[in-house]
Amino acid sequence: MSSTAGVAVHGRELAGHNRINTQALTSLARAAAAEALGVAPHEVRAEWSDDDGLLALSLVTPITVPSLAAVLRDPGRVAGFGGSIWDRTVAAKAAILGRVTELSGARLSRVDILISGASVSEGGRVR
Repeated sequence: MSSTAGVAVHGRELAGHNRINTQALTSLARAAAAEALGVAPHEVRAEWSDDDGLLALSLVTPITVPSLAAVLRDPGRVAGFGGSIWDRTVAAKAAILGRVTELSGARLSRVDILISGASVSEGGRVR
């Protein structure tokens, strides 16, 4: 992603280019996905594609879930993790799109998420 717009500094417009390379965008997307789904950034795979001039982000990632034993003891644990895997993934799409856009200025058309596995957590709420 690049920009050629001038920037006004002390009343003068400075010309030049600003670029965010694909590696930086990928690191940002992985961090945003990890935060939204409760996993480590190194567990997230991110790929970019062109979608009619906008960026489409595809993610492959595990998701953190409560242990089945914990859910059997207390079914409310599912809600404590943010709901079902489906509900959390849908919410994560919006959160990831918003976070990547906010921090990079990139215009994303969509975020696609493929859940590749579950990371079982005995702890409380994931954030």
